[in-house]
Amino acid sequence: MNNQKIPSQFIVSDIINKEVFYTPLIKYIKIALKNYFLIVIKKTENNLYHMFLSEIEKPLFDSVMQYTRGNQTQAALILGINRGTLRKKLNLYYKNKKFI
Repeated sequence: MNNQKIPSQFIVSDIINKEVFYTPLIKYIKIALKNYFLIVIKKTENNLYHMFLSEIEKPLFDSVMQYTRGNQTQAALILGINRGTLRKKLNLYYKNKKFI
């Protein structure tokens, strides 16, 4: 196992030839943004911030809601946000889906 110091709590691990490699999530985010600027962006687009947040928030809420088995009070505590804010975000990302 690769015993390198991990600079972030959010890591992505890969196992290649039985060796574990840890890569901070921020590295993948930087790569995605570079690709966005190289390939996708048009000079007239102006909603990168909201697009990026929605790409990050949805899987974050998915994971936390699964972890808490749909308990919104627990999920809000874990996320460090108000339960009302959580409900607003859940309604935004899951318009037709109810959480227990």
